[in-house]
Amino acid sequence: MGPALALVHTGRAPTRAVLTAELGVTRATAGAVAAELESLGLIRVDTRPTVEAGSQGRPSHRLQVDPDGPVVLAAQVHADGFRAALVGLGGRIIATTPGCMTVPADPAHVLGLVVAAGAELLKSTGRDCVGAGLAVPSAVAEPEGTALNPLHLAWPAGAPVRDVFAEQIEAHGVTGPSGAPVASFVGNDVNVAALAEHRHGAGRGAQHLLVVATGHRGVGGALVLDGRLHTGSSGLALEVGHLTVNPEGRPCHCGSRGCLDVEVDPVAFLEAAGRPTGPEVSLLDSSARLLRTEYDDPRVRSAAEVLIDRLGSGLAGLVNVLNPDRIALGGLHRYLFEADPERLRAVVADRSLWGRSGSVPILSCSLDHNSLVGAAELAWQPVLDDPLDALAG
Repeated sequence: MGPALALVHTGRAPTRAVLTAELGVTRATAGAVAAELESLGLIRVDTRPTVEAGSQGRPSHRLQVDPDGPVVLAAQVHADGFRAALVGLGGRIIATTPGCMTVPADPAHVLGLVVAAGAELLKSTGRDCVGAGLAVPSAVAEPEGTALNPLHLAWPAGAPVRDVFAEQIEAHGVTGPSGAPVASFVGNDVNVAALAEHRHGAGRGAQHLLVVATGHRGVGGALVLDGRLHTGSSGLALEVGHLTVNPEGRPCHCGSRGCLDVEVDPVAFLEAAGRPTGPEVSLLDSSARLLRTEYDDPRVRSAAEVLIDRLGSGLAGLVNVLNPDRIALGGLHRYLFEADPERLRAVVADRSLWGRSGSVPILSCSLDHNSLVGAAELAWQPVLDDPLDALAG
């Protein structure tokens, strides 16, 4: 049932006929599996789909995730605060609530607030919860679940965020079908965003998807290889923020100079455009607004062009090393790309080994709150692996 649920979850099996073909089983077997998933409240089977005009033959039963089915609690912490959400199968955000604050040095403080917000959403919606996932702006070491370098938060290096998150889940009474606290998962925000985009967004269908993004501060990257998130031997792969793109540039937190992390994030853009970067503004929102409404301002355009060139240089280096078949850009990078897509494509093509004829397709990330959806994917994975065991347990 797991493979069948995964196909419906990702939209790759909209009908029973497609499910039959994808699973390589008989129609009767596919029907029995779909019926079992429906009995678990995970999908719905439309046995009398609408017949399109001019079509011949009996239409196949349509399959979709159950909009009233269980959810997972997804959470994200970033430099400007946090967001909690309930996310159903199919990557659907059922309910969400943001919280703006200066994130304190004690992870338990903000994680307590975000879990409390999620618990309130569960109470108000009456939905069943089967897991909890958290996205953080830090490399997350596996299997310990520690945030090794939360550079843009005040947290200490090596903060045990998975343990703290699990403690808050238990303290706020977020329980699953068995009455026990739901399982908790933690991942790097860009890693999980890439997972979400690959399953539900701009990366669907890609074999080797590279995602590069900047949110409120810093730059992250992630790679999905053959449908699986590549995290390296201990969860720390693809720290692309520390590629040097301006050797004479700003000092970086890592000890080097001119890294993507400090040269192509909202702080760098706002400063280059002569705009405030104070704590009273959302850095990402302010940057996006400038690019969308004031791009004709010479200083804004000049700042954008400088950052586009630096981003393109970094992407070209990654293309040369990784040879992805698609690049998806998120956060500020998405808005820079949309402001002048041809400039960015030209820089990447000019500086990559294969030139213009071998340029990799560059797209914008397409999901709202993709790190939240990706955090939810972590929590949904046990259900996708074994629906019966996960819902029973």
